[in-house]
Amino acid sequence: MELFNDTGKHNKIIPPLAERMRPKSLKDMLGQRHITGLLRRLIEKKELPSLILWGPSGSGKTTLAFIIAEAVGAHITSFSAVLSGVKEIREVFNEAQHQLRFGGKRTILFVDEIHRFNKAQQDAFLHHVEDGRVTLIGATTENPSFALNAPLLSRCKVLVLEELSEDDLKTIIKKALADKERGLADLKIEITKDAIGFIAAYSHGDARCALNTLEVASTLLSPDKDGRRILTLEISEEAMQKRAILYDKDGDEHYNVISAFIKSMRGTDPDAALYWLARMLDAGEDPLFIARRMVIFASEDIGNADPMALQLAISVKDAVDFVGMPEGWIPLAHGATYLASAQKSNASYLAYLEAVEDVRKNGALPVPLHIRNAPTKLMKRLGYGKGYKYPHNYDDSIVEQTYMPEKLKRRGYYRPSDRGSESEIKKRLEEIKKKKRGL
Repeated sequence: MELFNDTGKHNKIIPPLAERMRPKSLKDMLGQRHITGLLRRLIEKKELPSLILWGPSGSGKTTLAFIIAEAVGAHITSFSAVLSGVKEIREVFNEAQHQLRFGGKRTILFVDEIHRFNKAQQDAFLHHVEDGRVTLIGATTENPSFALNAPLLSRCKVLVLEELSEDDLKTIIKKALADKERGLADLKIEITKDAIGFIAAYSHGDARCALNTLEVASTLLSPDKDGRRILTLEISEEAMQKRAILYDKDGDEHYNVISAFIKSMRGTDPDAALYWLARMLDAGEDPLFIARRMVIFASEDIGNADPMALQLAISVKDAVDFVGMPEGWIPLAHGATYLASAQKSNASYLAYLEAVEDVRKNGALPVPLHIRNAPTKLMKRLGYGKGYKYPHNYDDSIVEQTYMPEKLKRRGYYRPSDRGSESEIKKRLEEIKKKKRGL
């Protein structure tokens, strides 16, 4: 008897849980509701264009490709851009021609990580995609505008997949625990609220990560006297090799930590700002929520002391939105350290609060006649615009003229600080006041 000759059932390879739990149809897919309607209509018409599925890991790109192939009755060939070259591409196209001629089946060529193909490899697709010999479905985590060449991109429709929500991941975990045929129902696992919330949050929208963690956790469990296995937060942490941080995104701790982050930047402490930033991101906080607060901070707490701060904060928001997570922490850290280190002034913020207080206290005071617009003859006869002095007609564009309502003509709101660029603004406004008094 040979040592490795046993081909019995005990040697049967069991696929990982994430593979076993792949949805078989569009109705079983979670998330991606913005594109499933379109795909359903294309499948019904049997008119499937070549597609590029762009989205984060674990969002369902591979699953969608196989669901589509099954639904349209096509032969599907899976192809890795990491392991294959032009020679293998030609072999696939020859096989596709054979399938069409002798089996009457169209071929869907699924290319995972298509962004890894070089220009020559991408060009090898063009003719065959164009003549309809194959329908290409490419999957990528990279922006197709940069990762694919223009000729190939123009022959494909790009569908953008979104990372799954925490609620979607919780549903996927519960299905896996309840499924007797493909899942873990036979183990009688009961998962605690903290544990399922932890796995969903720390999987960052990746269904494969969530199911892999659940599968590892299931191997760490021992049944109690009733045969039940209780999956706790501690076991989930061990399975994921990550500790849960006290941070409830819907509770008090959410507001406590974002408050600490803002106050650290206001107090010009970049080290503390980075700590609270790391706390939020490591706990799964929405990075765009943090970026929006940084944009507000740039105007409220820095203002004209450093006019670049707002521009940088907007750039951070755009960068985070563009690159996503996990790399989004890099521009966030860049922005947090800049904003924390910048000169501070809340003068424009306080000035607006004073102005709006006057608006609410005095109501809609009339606009002075000389600064009203006068587009008609009647308005001109009524004195609209009469006596208005056009500043560009005067030296330094400075002219003594009232722009406030009569009742508030001596009121002032904006008091620039002596910090940063605002000190220059303060100096200029003081010089303008002196010149106006001399006119």
